[in-house]
Amino acid sequence: MSQFPHTPVRRTKIVATLGPASDREGVLEEMLRAGVDVVRLNFSHGSADDHRRRLTEVRAIADKLGRSVAALGDLQGPKIRIARFADGAVTLEEGASFVIDVALDAQSGDAARVGCDYKELAEDVASGDRLLLDDGRVVLDVQRVEGSQIHTQVVVGGKLSNNKGINKQGGGLSAPALTDKDKQDLKTAIDIGVDYLAVSFPRTAEDMLEARRLLGDAGAEIGLVAKLERAEAVANDETLDGIIEASEAVMVARGDLGVEIGDEKLIGTQKRIIKHARSHNRAVITATQMMESMIESPLPTRAEVFDVANAVLDATDAVMLSAETAAGDYPVETIEAMHRVCLGAERERIAQESGHRIHEGFERIDETIALSAMYAANHLSGVAAIACMTSTGYTPLIASRIRSGLPIVGLAHNPIAQRRMALYRGVISLPFDTSDMTAAELNDRALERLVKHGVAAPGDHVILTRGDHMNAHGGTNTLKILDVNEGHVSS
Repeated sequence: MSQFPHTPVRRTKIVATLGPASDREGVLEEMLRAGVDVVRLNFSHGSADDHRRRLTEVRAIADKLGRSVAALGDLQGPKIRIARFADGAVTLEEGASFVIDVALDAQSGDAARVGCDYKELAEDVASGDRLLLDDGRVVLDVQRVEGSQIHTQVVVGGKLSNNKGINKQGGGLSAPALTDKDKQDLKTAIDIGVDYLAVSFPRTAEDMLEARRLLGDAGAEIGLVAKLERAEAVANDETLDGIIEASEAVMVARGDLGVEIGDEKLIGTQKRIIKHARSHNRAVITATQMMESMIESPLPTRAEVFDVANAVLDATDAVMLSAETAAGDYPVETIEAMHRVCLGAERERIAQESGHRIHEGFERIDETIALSAMYAANHLSGVAAIACMTSTGYTPLIASRIRSGLPIVGLAHNPIAQRRMALYRGVISLPFDTSDMTAAELNDRALERLVKHGVAAPGDHVILTRGDHMNAHGGTNTLKILDVNEGHVSS
């Protein structure tokens, strides 16, 4: 019998941001060996050449390790910031008056006023609004607006330095999701060959549809990720579901989202986003400050352990590291710690039980086959894995929406589909070229691939899904339960 069910194979995927820390000699390979499934290229920092060099190195290392590692390009979006202070920083006292003047020289800020790079801010706010600066560390209440000047009172003071971000509590800033810089970076993303592209600060589905139009035919195989960080995006289920349906995946971007909706609403909103994404058959990434203390510490805090584990139990597809791996002192140790925490959470019974869509009807044949395979696998003893022959990765995606302790193996001939599946919870992506196989050979060859990879062994059952016509999009129409025997396969 296969030892796979007793081998600690992590189902939740790890997204790691690349940066100066991962550029250190040998670190990137150590990160991939430690378990990175998706690398994030943050277009807020670095040049196009930096991103190209890093991705080229990732692909070379992944090939050497025999792994599929996806690349996520992350657009900066309309980050609204104050300008600069003449002396570099000021300290604002509680109760003091402070002016944000969109017409002020960008270098002339002081303890009484500062400029702003977003000139429409004076039109987007009014008396009674609350502005949160530097991720909510400084809080200002708007008293009145006079022309270019926004007069505020300091509610929570503290040190304020150059170029800190501004959020409006409750949302409502009108800056477009895609800036001129984003449109240029989008072209770079196509050119270097990312697998996913994250759009920052979308307000509605239309922002995602605009990104898809800009990608055009050249970027048709790039999956769009909606970063949910504006209050408007999660204000109601209709808007949230529209954004999800217009994307291939979503990200719970808890930094700006927490500032805009309030930390007290964040945990419930995170759970709602994950539930809605999965119900719409989309992947979901949980991000921001997951192991932030490990930027400077070799061990996570208990709170960080619980945070990661909670996201795993919510059935997120992936958990993401930002500065921890891009600029931290312990990038490899952080990945190893996150790996351990995910495994621990996945051992809990709740992580392996599912009632996903159990009372719903289906309209697509491939969707019906995928979900049927998962229900069968979860109830038939002796099943070692679910194997899906796929041209696009869609069937493994659908199957992965159901909680299970069993691996889902995506067998794909297309390297783009292989990398796309690297984001899906519980999916192992393996290359499988059927071009030289007869129909009669497919099942045996598939099981040989699983046995070679250590997923199945003689005496196991494997549930296999495939289509009558291989490499046809949406063609999955067959489910077979196969026995792995020495030297041959029986069904």
